[in-house]
Amino acid sequence: MFDALVVNKDEDGKTSAAVTQIGLEDLPQGDVVVAVEYSTINYKDGLCIGPGGGLVRNYPHVPGIDFAGTVESSEDDRYKPGDKVVLTGWRVGEAHWGGYAQKARVKADWLVPLPEGLDTRQAMAVGTAGFTAMLAVMALEDHGLTPDTPNPVLVTGASGGVGSVATAIFGKLGYSVAAVTGRMDNAEYLSSLGATTIVPRADLAETIKRPLEAETWAGAVDAVGGDMLARLLGQMEYGASVAAVGLAGGANLPATVVPFLLRGINLLGIDSVMQPYDNRVRAWGRIATDLPMDKLEAMVQPATLSDLPKLGADILNGQVKGRVVVDVNA
Repeated sequence: MFDALVVNKDEDGKTSAAVTQIGLEDLPQGDVVVAVEYSTINYKDGLCIGPGGGLVRNYPHVPGIDFAGTVESSEDDRYKPGDKVVLTGWRVGEAHWGGYAQKARVKADWLVPLPEGLDTRQAMAVGTAGFTAMLAVMALEDHGLTPDTPNPVLVTGASGGVGSVATAIFGKLGYSVAAVTGRMDNAEYLSSLGATTIVPRADLAETIKRPLEAETWAGAVDAVGGDMLARLLGQMEYGASVAAVGLAGGANLPATVVPFLLRGINLLGIDSVMQPYDNRVRAWGRIATDLPMDKLEAMVQPATLSDLPKLGADILNGQVKGRVVVDVNA
Protein backbone atom coordinates (compact mmCIF):
# COMPACT_ATOMS: atom_id res chain seq x y z
CA MET A 1 0.00 0.00 0.00
CA PHE A 2 1.12 3.56 -0.66
CA ASP A 3 -0.11 7.13 -0.31
CA ALA A 4 -2.04 9.06 -2.95
CA LEU A 5 -4.14 12.21 -3.05
CA VAL A 6 -7.53 10.83 -4.09
CA VAL A 7 -10.43 13.02 -5.22
CA ASN A 8 -13.94 11.63 -4.71
CA LYS A 9 -17.38 12.95 -5.64
CA ASP A 10 -20.44 12.39 -3.46
CA GLU A 11 -24.06 11.91 -4.50
CA ASP A 12 -24.67 15.67 -4.35
CA GLY A 13 -21.87 16.33 -6.84
CA LYS A 14 -19.47 17.75 -4.28
CA THR A 15 -15.82 16.75 -4.54
CA SER A 16 -13.31 16.24 -1.76
CA ALA A 17 -9.61 15.46 -1.82
CA ALA A 18 -7.67 13.56 0.85
CA VAL A 19 -4.47 11.59 1.21
CA THR A 20 -5.49 7.92 1.08
CA GLN A 21 -3.74 4.57 0.93
CA ILE A 22 -4.15 2.65 -2.32
CA GLY A 23 -2.48 -0.43 -3.88
CA LEU A 24 -0.92 -1.36 -7.20
CA GLU A 25 -4.13 -3.15 -8.14
CA ASP A 26 -5.94 0.20 -7.97
CA LEU A 27 -3.72 1.83 -10.60
CA PRO A 28 -4.93 2.07 -14.21
CA GLN A 29 -3.48 -0.08 -16.96
CA GLY A 30 -0.11 0.80 -18.45
CA ASP A 31 3.28 -0.52 -19.56
CA VAL A 32 5.50 1.04 -16.89
CA VAL A 33 5.23 1.38 -13.12
CA VAL A 34 7.11 4.42 -11.82
CA ALA A 35 8.08 5.03 -8.21
CA VAL A 36 7.15 8.71 -8.14
CA GLU A 37 9.53 10.99 -6.31
CA TYR A 38 8.29 14.49 -7.10
CA SER A 39 5.36 16.22 -8.72
CA THR A 40 4.25 19.84 -8.85
CA ILE A 41 1.07 21.89 -9.14
CA ASN A 42 -0.37 23.57 -12.20
CA TYR A 43 -3.57 25.47 -12.94
CA LYS A 44 -5.14 22.28 -14.34
CA ASP A 45 -4.31 20.49 -11.09
CA GLY A 46 -6.12 23.19 -9.16
CA LEU A 47 -9.19 22.62 -11.32
CA CYS A 48 -9.06 18.86 -10.81
CA ILE A 49 -8.61 19.13 -7.02
CA GLY A 50 -11.14 21.91 -6.46
CA PRO A 51 -14.93 21.95 -6.17
CA GLY A 52 -16.64 20.37 -9.15
CA GLY A 53 -13.58 18.42 -10.24
CA GLY A 54 -12.74 20.61 -13.20
CA LEU A 55 -11.41 18.38 -15.97
CA VAL A 56 -12.10 15.06 -14.21
CA ARG A 57 -14.78 12.79 -15.63
CA ASN A 58 -14.47 9.60 -13.56
CA TYR A 59 -14.08 9.11 -9.81
CA PRO A 60 -12.23 8.24 -7.68
CA HIS A 61 -9.35 10.13 -9.30
CA VAL A 62 -5.68 10.83 -8.62
CA PRO A 63 -4.67 14.25 -10.06
CA GLY A 64 -1.17 15.47 -10.91
CA ILE A 65 -0.46 16.29 -14.56
CA ASP A 66 3.28 15.72 -14.26
CA PHE A 67 5.77 13.70 -12.23
CA ALA A 68 9.36 12.47 -12.15
CA GLY A 69 10.70 9.30 -10.61
CA THR A 70 12.37 5.93 -11.10
CA VAL A 71 11.09 3.04 -13.19
CA GLU A 72 10.08 0.18 -10.90
CA SER A 73 8.93 -2.29 -13.55
CA SER A 74 8.45 -2.15 -17.31
CA GLU A 75 6.83 -4.23 -20.03
CA ASP A 76 8.43 -2.00 -22.68
CA ASP A 77 12.00 -2.51 -23.90
CA ARG A 78 12.71 1.22 -23.87
CA TYR A 79 12.70 1.37 -20.06
CA LYS A 80 14.16 -0.83 -17.37
CA PRO A 81 14.05 -0.73 -13.55
CA GLY A 82 16.24 2.08 -12.22
CA ASP A 83 15.77 4.43 -15.19
CA LYS A 84 14.98 8.02 -14.29
CA VAL A 85 11.98 9.37 -16.20
CA VAL A 86 9.76 12.44 -16.43
CA LEU A 87 6.16 12.73 -17.59
CA THR A 88 4.17 15.77 -18.66
CA GLY A 89 0.95 16.00 -20.63
CA TRP A 90 -1.02 13.27 -22.43
CA ARG A 91 -4.00 14.16 -20.19
CA VAL A 92 -2.39 12.34 -17.30
CA GLY A 93 -3.89 13.75 -14.09
CA GLU A 94 -7.07 14.60 -16.01
CA ALA A 95 -8.40 11.57 -17.90
CA HIS A 96 -5.75 9.20 -16.52
CA TRP A 97 -4.52 8.91 -12.94
CA GLY A 98 -1.54 11.15 -12.35
CA GLY A 99 1.44 11.99 -10.22
CA TYR A 100 -0.08 12.75 -6.81
CA ALA A 101 0.79 9.26 -5.59
CA GLN A 102 3.89 7.38 -4.58
CA LYS A 103 3.47 5.09 -7.59
CA ALA A 104 2.01 5.57 -11.06
CA ARG A 105 1.35 3.19 -13.94
CA VAL A 106 1.38 4.77 -17.40
CA LYS A 107 2.02 4.05 -21.07
CA ALA A 108 5.69 3.95 -22.04
CA ASP A 109 4.99 6.36 -24.92
CA TRP A 110 4.15 9.08 -22.40
CA LEU A 111 7.53 9.00 -20.66
CA VAL A 112 10.76 10.80 -21.51
CA PRO A 113 14.17 9.74 -20.18
CA LEU A 114 15.48 12.32 -17.74
CA PRO A 115 18.40 14.10 -19.48
CA GLU A 116 21.85 14.20 -17.96
CA GLY A 117 22.31 17.21 -15.74
CA LEU A 118 18.82 17.08 -14.22
CA ASP A 119 17.64 15.14 -11.17
CA THR A 120 14.00 14.30 -10.46
CA ARG A 121 13.51 17.20 -8.05
CA GLN A 122 14.85 19.69 -10.59
CA ALA A 123 12.68 18.12 -13.27
CA MET A 124 9.58 18.93 -11.23
CA ALA A 125 10.86 22.38 -10.37
CA VAL A 126 10.69 22.70 -14.16
CA GLY A 127 7.48 20.66 -14.54
CA THR A 128 4.83 21.24 -17.17
CA ALA A 129 5.13 25.00 -16.69
CA GLY A 130 8.85 25.04 -17.38
CA PHE A 131 8.50 22.56 -20.22
CA THR A 132 5.89 24.85 -21.77
CA ALA A 133 8.19 27.84 -21.30
CA MET A 134 11.01 26.08 -23.15
CA LEU A 135 8.65 25.09 -25.98
CA ALA A 136 7.72 28.78 -26.28
CA VAL A 137 11.36 29.89 -26.33
CA MET A 138 12.20 27.29 -28.97
CA ALA A 139 9.22 28.32 -31.12
CA LEU A 140 10.25 31.98 -31.00
CA GLU A 141 13.83 31.08 -31.90
CA ASP A 142 12.62 28.83 -34.74
CA HIS A 143 10.82 31.92 -36.08
CA GLY A 144 13.91 34.11 -36.03
CA LEU A 145 14.25 35.54 -32.53
CA THR A 146 17.87 36.09 -31.47
CA PRO A 147 19.48 37.70 -28.40
CA ASP A 148 21.04 40.51 -30.42
CA THR A 149 17.70 42.19 -31.11
CA PRO A 150 17.63 45.81 -29.87
CA ASN A 151 14.11 45.54 -28.45
CA PRO A 152 13.36 43.43 -25.37
CA VAL A 153 11.37 40.20 -25.25
CA LEU A 154 8.11 40.55 -23.33
CA VAL A 155 6.93 37.92 -20.83
CA THR A 156 3.40 38.35 -19.48
CA GLY A 157 2.24 36.67 -16.27
CA ALA A 158 5.93 36.68 -15.43
CA SER A 159 5.53 35.75 -11.75
CA GLY A 160 3.73 32.51 -12.58
CA GLY A 161 5.29 29.16 -13.35
CA VAL A 162 5.62 29.53 -17.14
CA GLY A 163 6.59 33.18 -16.93
CA SER A 164 9.20 32.66 -14.23
CA VAL A 165 10.99 29.93 -16.16
CA ALA A 166 10.75 31.80 -19.48
CA THR A 167 12.26 34.89 -17.83
CA ALA A 168 15.14 32.84 -16.41
CA ILE A 169 15.81 31.08 -19.73
CA PHE A 170 15.79 34.31 -21.73
CA GLY A 171 18.04 35.93 -19.15
CA LYS A 172 20.63 33.16 -19.36
CA LEU A 173 20.56 33.23 -23.16
CA GLY A 174 21.42 36.94 -23.14
CA TYR A 175 18.07 38.49 -24.03
CA SER A 176 16.79 41.76 -22.64
CA VAL A 177 13.59 40.74 -20.83
CA ALA A 178 10.58 42.89 -19.98
CA ALA A 179 8.49 41.11 -17.34
CA VAL A 180 4.82 41.97 -16.85
CA THR A 181 3.33 41.60 -13.38
CA GLY A 182 0.27 42.81 -11.54
CA ARG A 183 2.14 42.81 -8.23
CA MET A 184 5.02 45.23 -8.12
CA ASP A 185 6.27 43.60 -4.91
CA ASN A 186 7.42 40.80 -7.25
CA ALA A 187 9.81 43.17 -9.03
CA GLU A 188 12.87 42.09 -7.05
CA TYR A 189 12.05 38.42 -7.62
CA LEU A 190 11.68 38.95 -11.38
CA SER A 191 14.89 40.97 -11.58
CA SER A 192 16.72 38.15 -9.81
CA LEU A 193 15.52 35.76 -12.54
CA GLY A 194 16.91 37.96 -15.30
CA ALA A 195 14.27 40.60 -16.05
CA THR A 196 15.82 43.90 -17.13
CA THR A 197 12.52 45.84 -17.13
CA ILE A 198 9.40 45.46 -14.99
CA VAL A 199 6.15 46.36 -16.75
CA PRO A 200 3.04 47.00 -14.58
CA ARG A 201 0.15 44.87 -15.77
CA ALA A 202 -2.07 47.96 -15.95
CA ASP A 203 0.09 49.29 -18.79
CA LEU A 204 -1.11 46.46 -21.05
CA ALA A 205 -4.41 45.49 -19.49
CA GLU A 206 -6.71 47.37 -21.84
CA THR A 207 -7.18 47.22 -25.57
CA ILE A 208 -7.06 50.48 -27.49
CA LYS A 209 -8.80 51.66 -30.62
CA ARG A 210 -5.62 51.86 -32.71
CA PRO A 211 -4.65 48.42 -34.06
CA LEU A 212 -0.95 49.40 -34.28
CA GLU A 213 1.29 51.16 -31.78
CA ALA A 214 5.02 51.78 -31.64
CA GLU A 215 7.15 48.69 -32.38
CA THR A 216 8.24 47.92 -28.82
CA TRP A 217 8.84 44.17 -28.41
CA ALA A 218 11.10 41.75 -30.32
CA GLY A 219 8.99 38.78 -29.28
CA ALA A 220 6.68 37.71 -26.49
CA VAL A 221 5.63 34.78 -24.35
CA ASP A 222 2.03 35.41 -23.34
CA ALA A 223 0.35 33.49 -20.52
CA VAL A 224 -2.60 35.89 -20.20
CA GLY A 225 -4.51 36.02 -23.47
CA GLY A 226 -7.62 38.19 -23.71
CA ASP A 227 -7.25 41.97 -23.82
CA MET A 228 -3.54 41.87 -23.02
CA LEU A 229 -2.68 39.61 -25.94
CA ALA A 230 -4.78 41.79 -28.25
CA ARG A 231 -2.92 44.88 -27.02
CA LEU A 232 0.60 43.52 -27.34
CA LEU A 233 0.01 42.21 -30.88
CA GLY A 234 -0.11 45.85 -31.96
CA GLN A 235 3.17 46.60 -30.18
CA MET A 236 5.33 43.89 -31.77
CA GLU A 237 8.15 44.88 -34.10
CA TYR A 238 7.90 43.94 -37.78
CA GLY A 239 8.00 40.17 -38.36
CA ALA A 240 8.03 39.36 -34.64
CA SER A 241 6.26 36.42 -33.04
CA VAL A 242 4.12 35.91 -29.95
CA ALA A 243 4.03 32.49 -28.30
CA ALA A 244 0.61 32.04 -26.67
CA VAL A 245 0.80 29.68 -23.68
CA GLY A 246 -2.22 30.53 -21.51
CA LEU A 247 -5.51 32.31 -20.99
CA ALA A 248 -5.43 33.61 -17.43
CA GLY A 249 -7.02 36.83 -18.69
CA GLY A 250 -9.70 35.12 -20.76
CA ALA A 251 -10.16 33.05 -23.90
CA ASN A 252 -11.59 35.81 -26.09
CA LEU A 253 -9.21 37.74 -28.34
CA PRO A 254 -10.61 41.22 -29.13
CA ALA A 255 -8.02 41.94 -31.81
CA THR A 256 -7.90 42.85 -35.50
CA VAL A 257 -5.97 41.22 -38.32
CA VAL A 258 -4.05 44.47 -38.98
CA PRO A 259 -0.85 43.49 -37.07
CA PHE A 260 -0.69 40.25 -39.06
CA LEU A 261 -1.22 41.97 -42.42
CA LEU A 262 0.84 45.15 -42.00
CA ARG A 263 3.65 43.92 -39.77
CA GLY A 264 3.76 40.21 -40.56
CA ILE A 265 3.25 39.25 -36.91
CA ASN A 266 3.15 35.52 -36.08
CA LEU A 267 0.89 34.17 -33.35
CA LEU A 268 2.30 30.81 -32.27
CA GLY A 269 0.12 28.42 -30.29
CA ILE A 270 2.08 26.38 -27.73
CA ASP A 271 0.58 23.03 -26.73
CA SER A 272 2.50 20.98 -24.18
CA VAL A 273 0.00 18.13 -23.82
CA MET A 274 0.31 16.26 -27.12
CA GLN A 275 3.83 17.26 -28.12
CA PRO A 276 5.62 14.62 -30.25
CA TYR A 277 8.28 12.57 -28.51
CA ASP A 278 11.23 14.01 -30.47
CA ASN A 279 10.32 17.59 -29.60
CA ARG A 280 9.87 16.59 -25.95
CA VAL A 281 13.38 15.17 -25.90
CA ARG A 282 14.68 18.32 -27.62
CA ALA A 283 12.97 20.58 -25.09
CA TRP A 284 14.18 18.63 -22.04
CA GLY A 285 17.69 18.64 -23.46
CA ARG A 286 17.54 22.42 -23.83
CA ILE A 287 16.19 22.74 -20.30
CA ALA A 288 19.20 20.84 -18.95
CA THR A 289 21.61 23.27 -20.63
CA ASP A 290 19.78 26.61 -20.89
CA LEU A 291 17.84 26.94 -17.64
CA PRO A 292 20.06 28.34 -14.84
CA MET A 293 19.62 25.90 -11.98
CA ASP A 294 20.44 28.49 -9.32
CA LYS A 295 17.59 30.64 -10.63
CA LEU A 296 15.36 27.59 -10.76
CA GLU A 297 16.07 26.84 -7.11
CA ALA A 298 15.11 30.40 -6.18
CA MET A 299 11.61 29.78 -7.61
CA VAL A 300 10.95 26.62 -5.59
CA GLN A 301 8.45 26.25 -2.77
CA PRO A 302 8.44 22.77 -1.17
CA ALA A 303 5.19 20.93 -0.50
CA THR A 304 3.77 17.51 0.41
CA LEU A 305 0.67 15.59 -0.68
CA SER A 306 -1.28 16.93 2.30
CA ASP A 307 -0.58 20.52 1.18
CA LEU A 308 -2.22 20.04 -2.21
CA PRO A 309 -5.89 20.81 -1.43
CA LYS A 310 -4.93 24.29 -0.21
CA LEU A 311 -2.40 24.81 -3.00
CA GLY A 312 -5.06 23.84 -5.53
CA ALA A 313 -7.26 26.68 -4.30
CA ASP A 314 -4.31 29.08 -4.13
CA ILE A 315 -3.22 28.54 -7.73
CA LEU A 316 -6.77 29.13 -8.99
CA ASN A 317 -6.72 32.46 -7.13
CA GLY A 318 -3.36 33.50 -8.57
CA GLN A 319 -1.61 33.16 -5.22
CA VAL A 320 1.16 30.74 -6.19
CA LYS A 321 4.46 32.35 -7.19
CA GLY A 322 7.21 30.48 -8.99
CA ARG A 323 7.33 26.70 -8.81
CA VAL A 324 5.94 24.32 -6.18
CA VAL A 325 7.79 21.01 -5.86
CA VAL A 326 5.71 18.29 -4.21
CA ASP A 327 7.69 15.56 -2.43
CA VAL A 328 5.14 12.73 -2.59
CA ASN A 329 7.14 10.65 -0.11
CA ALA A 330 7.47 13.28 2.62
